[in-house]
Amino acid sequence: MITVIGESLVDIISDPRRPQDVRAHPGGSPLNVAVGAARLGLATNLVTHYAADRYGLMIEGHLLANGVTVVRGGSAPTSTATATLNPDGAATYAFDIGWDINGASLPALAAVEGSEHVHTGSIAAVLAPGDQATLALVKAARRHATISYDPNCRPGISPDAPAARARAELFVAASDVVKASDEDLAWLYPDRTPEESAAAWLELGPAIVALTRGAEGPVVVSSGARVEMPGEAITVADTVGAGDSFMAALISGLAQLDALGAPARSRLRNITTDELRALAGYANRAAAVTCSRPGANPPASAELGSLTGSLTASEG
Repeated sequence: MITVIGESLVDIISDPRRPQDVRAHPGGSPLNVAVGAARLGLATNLVTHYAADRYGLMIEGHLLANGVTVVRGGSAPTSTATATLNPDGAATYAFDIGWDINGASLPALAAVEGSEHVHTGSIAAVLAPGDQATLALVKAARRHATISYDPNCRPGISPDAPAARARAELFVAASDVVKASDEDLAWLYPDRTPEESAAAWLELGPAIVALTRGAEGPVVVSSGARVEMPGEAITVADTVGAGDSFMAALISGLAQLDALGAPARSRLRNITTDELRALAGYANRAAAVTCSRPGANPPASAELGSLTGSLTASEG
């Protein structure tokens, strides 16, 4: 069982290549991670907020159809993000969003206490008032669960880079696995390279830090290993949700390696180079599948195969 904590919203996608084709899809980085993890075979909770309005019903239907168990709090309208695609398929966002899970503190705590792994990040880690509840749940979970975090920075929502940097470092220090994009780290730390920032985050305490670099592919580091690989060769439909699919596959891959849960922390910290390479490749393929089709549409287990199968083949 894993629990994801964070925002649900509706992505309204406008594509200048098809100006008459405006689409609305359930989204939000944590929601996408929860759906991606569930599609990869993990029993998944999502602690989130949406209202009982038109967009909220769309979100709820999507989560239930993908087998995600919902813990819902807050009272504000359902959040939206308008994504405008560039000619190369990359998205820029405008947000109408709030983050609060008031009224759900007890079921949220029960969810994290019943989980081997807890993931959070994105808007949920920086936007008041729900950011404080998010951090408290993460700290409560560390006694029995491994933790993962993805800053998924949104300067349009939290434009104060020094404040966002300080907040991110709190979550990094509380985490076992961290994933960030090169754009995230370039914004948070403009005076050093993204890979230097990933190495600095590793020193704060995580066992694994993954740096995604779009088409250039990921760099994944641990205390004893570094793995770099190119992006998969695909025709890109758009990049919406690619990083979230990468994150979900990291969690699924670690589950397949029996490296989730507080008792597995030593296992996680002693991950081998071959295991790290298989993990990076598995997550890289998940992101590529998502990029090959429109919207945040992560792959299922049947599309990726098993990480342990890939690992056995590489060792043989």
